Amino acid sequence: MLSLAPSDRIFLVAGPTDMRKSFDTLAAIVSNELGRDPTSGEYFVFCNRRRNRVKVLFWNRGGFWLCAKRLEKGTFAWPKIGDSELKLSGEELALLLSGIEVREVRRRRWYEPREKIRR
Repeated sequence: MLSLAPSDRIFLVAGPTDMRKSFDTLAAIVSNELGRDPTSGEYFVFCNRRRNRVKVLFWNRGGFWLCAKRLEKGTFAWPKIGDSELKLSGEELALLLSGIEVREVRRRRWYEPREKIRR
């Protein structure tokens, strides 16, 4: 089980991904297709075409972690993404991995501070 902090940034990668891909190939997708640094500490979530397998790639203390989940029955409620990525919160990722459709859950409007600009 992943333990995520509220400050962790999580991105769903649009479109199906071949689940035979491992650390380096998934990191290359993050770098080349998303234009993001795979060693940034952000979490990148990939799903296969049948939506029964998910992989999460992230960098931690000098190395990549690759977590995978395979459903024996059923599918993940993978959202339809128009762009190449979708940003999620840790709570939304937990819902998605638990089989709850994120698009049908409504978030109440609360105050959230703006992200700090790093210089």
